[in-house]
Amino acid sequence: MDLSTLQSILTIGESIAVEFKRCGNGIESDTYETVCSFLNRFGGDIFMGVLDDGTVLGVPEKAAPDMVRNFIKVVSNPALFSPTVYLVPEIIKYDKKCTLIHVHIPPSAEVHSYKKVIYDRVDDADVKVSATGAIAQMYIRKQGTFTEKKIYPYARMEDLRLDLLPKIRVMAQNHAGGVHPWKSMDDMELLKSAGLYGRDMATGEEGYNLAAIMLLGKDDVILNVAPTYVTDALVRKVNVARYDDREIIKTNLIESYDKLLDFGKKHLMDKFFLEGTVNKSLRNIILREMVSNVLMHREFSSSYTAKFVIERERMYVENASRAAGEGYLTVDNFEPNPKNPIIAAFFRNIGYADQLGSGVYNLFKYSSYYSGQEPEFLEGDIFKITVPLNDDYSFDFHLVGDEGKNTAKVLESADKEPISADKVQESADKGSISADKVQESADKEPISADKVQDSAGKVPVSADKVLEDVDKALISANMLLGSTDKILEVSPSAQQRLVLQYVEEKGKITSHQVESLLRVKQRRARAILGEMVEQGMLGRQGSYRSTVYVKK
Repeated sequence: MDLSTLQSILTIGESIAVEFKRCGNGIESDTYETVCSFLNRFGGDIFMGVLDDGTVLGVPEKAAPDMVRNFIKVVSNPALFSPTVYLVPEIIKYDKKCTLIHVHIPPSAEVHSYKKVIYDRVDDADVKVSATGAIAQMYIRKQGTFTEKKIYPYARMEDLRLDLLPKIRVMAQNHAGGVHPWKSMDDMELLKSAGLYGRDMATGEEGYNLAAIMLLGKDDVILNVAPTYVTDALVRKVNVARYDDREIIKTNLIESYDKLLDFGKKHLMDKFFLEGTVNKSLRNIILREMVSNVLMHREFSSSYTAKFVIERERMYVENASRAAGEGYLTVDNFEPNPKNPIIAAFFRNIGYADQLGSGVYNLFKYSSYYSGQEPEFLEGDIFKITVPLNDDYSFDFHLVGDEGKNTAKVLESADKEPISADKVQESADKGSISADKVQESADKEPISADKVQDSAGKVPVSADKVLEDVDKALISANMLLGSTDKILEVSPSAQQRLVLQYVEEKGKITSHQVESLLRVKQRRARAILGEMVEQGMLGRQGSYRSTVYVKK
């Protein structure tokens, strides 16, 4: 490991994947607890000779080789580690006086224990795991096969809702533009084509799999193979301690989709907007993505109850998941990871879902139109999607006729110029723009992107100039005072917006918290914060380990 990388890690501090250990004259027992927790989670790095606050003390130089040998002996001793693991620590010369020991622990495909105790990593702590359900969840996370592929050799065709297949054929045909191979297949051919009937190549068992039962199974059959399967739909707008409305759904995934969609439509305001020449329902688009996600990407072997909850200022879905990582997902760091590829493919065939990963992008796009805010994706053993709600917000206010088209074009032009919060405020301070003034200007001469481009050809257009044009076209006095956040969205990236949102809610943020929030490496987290300070979005307070970033 190079010293610059090491220095960055020391500056950012401990996290879910970084641990500091003092290890004065020897390796403490809790070091091995951390090794165990890293193996059971997503891997990580341990630095011996460092205090919890990042202060480098070092280990005795002469003792370092013996410490490394002892470390290897412990992690390879089956009486202490089960199963054993082979790790090779690295001795690092930090400076002329300090020697460190670094060990990288990769994620393991198995569940490990140290002294017969299982440890898991939660944030920057090592936690003992003893509950049966929690241990089972760890095994689910580690397994290399998809539970949806489990064969039930005694399941029969009559255990399935074959009456749904004609509807499914029509849906697949319509979604494919009129031609789909399922149309001409008989029932058995369709089930095999969809991957719902097969043979386990390891055991030789042949039959219907869990995906078939969850998609098309009769309710009693589903209860038999997945007794804890349920989706709890709740509305908590008035009676927040209990609920205003509730529906407990235990049926097959095809009908569950329709029930959840109807439940959401009953309790959510519909908002239409014009995308090109097509009038679309923002509510239905968002509901579709959230419902399909909670149904097709869940871990059906888990006892955790899946939820769809509508509150006054937000709605969310959450379900047990076999996580590939932990932290917040954005359009910048999201990597498609199918939890149930057979079920997901079936949903795509009938139009319940689009291509893998498109749901994330759609929710970021359309949630902003629906409520003026972006959604939140949190990945872990429990996967959660949160979409903000604001019944008073209307995107149509910003897109009306030709003015709307010009607005979009000016925004596109402005986005090419680096506009900071300071510049927005500076522009606001220079002059007060009344609604009447804006209207008068709009009536006299609509501002288009071509006009801005023409102006740019004659006189160099600065960010301030573009901003002035945007102000004239978009901002009334009321908007300037009450919708500053909407203006700021012109400049920040998706990652920066998440950071700003966090600071708005918590009051401050550290580089360590940015790393966890955005699921980025330490160096990238520091770079993002540095850029935001330079652009005037954030202010820096404190120094070294006590550095925090606040709203400027």
